[in-house]
Amino acid sequence: MKRPSRSARSALHAVAVLFAVASVTSASSAAAEDGSGPFGVTVVAAATAQTARVGALFSGGRRFCTASVVHSPQHDLVVTAAHCLDGGAQDVVFVPGYRDGEAPYGVWRLGRRFLPEGWAKGRGEDSDVAFAVVADRRGGEGGAGEGVEDVVGGNRFVAGMATGATAVTVTGYPNSRRVPVGCTDEPTSYGRSQQRIACPGFSGGTSGSPWVNGDGEVVGVLGGHEGGGATADVSFSVVFGAEAAALYREAGREGTWGTRQPD
Repeated sequence: MKRPSRSARSALHAVAVLFAVASVTSASSAAAEDGSGPFGVTVVAAATAQTARVGALFSGGRRFCTASVVHSPQHDLVVTAAHCLDGGAQDVVFVPGYRDGEAPYGVWRLGRRFLPEGWAKGRGEDSDVAFAVVADRRGGEGGAGEGVEDVVGGNRFVAGMATGATAVTVTGYPNSRRVPVGCTDEPTSYGRSQQRIACPGFSGGTSGSPWVNGDGEVVGVLGGHEGGGATADVSFSVVFGAEAAALYREAGREGTWGTRQPD
């Protein structure tokens, strides 16, 4: 039986956090660029410039998915899984660098969302990636006209990479924890349109987690097959191809934060 999507189980994990015993080692995640190990071990993600670009998504005060900032002409774009944004909620906010209930870089409201045609027409699991424009921010430092990328930076979004060409680091927010976790490993192919990675502890709330290679490029987001995986120990992502690349270009052109001109 197919399990519920990772976002749909958030209420259960919110209750479980009151009783759960921490099972993830408190340590910095391994760096994908130098291949330092150990691979396949999930740890508490240290607060760094890189992890500040990853944040939790909330709706109605409930945490339910993960997203991350990607470079765009308007400096106002985040990427996540399509199944995180197709519910129609209009009160979704992004909290980059969320940790222990704190929003060190402010709270940013999501505006226009961009879902691929393959997802919009049939929720095809090979199209489970989406972008959203960050419309404005509440709280945190910084003046008017700043985009989220100006505050925390952004990773490059890259399509067409060969699966497993390099190791990647996956960073996400399990609903059962108040801190992000990370794991580095080499993804492997699952058919032509999906890739998977063996990292324990990526449970409900981690959908949309970015897969970032050593060059600072997002080459996957947790989602796709079975909503991201049938267990918390093996996670999936769509392989970014022409559809994802076109969607990224469209979202970048339509960004609406401030009056910044394209780079």
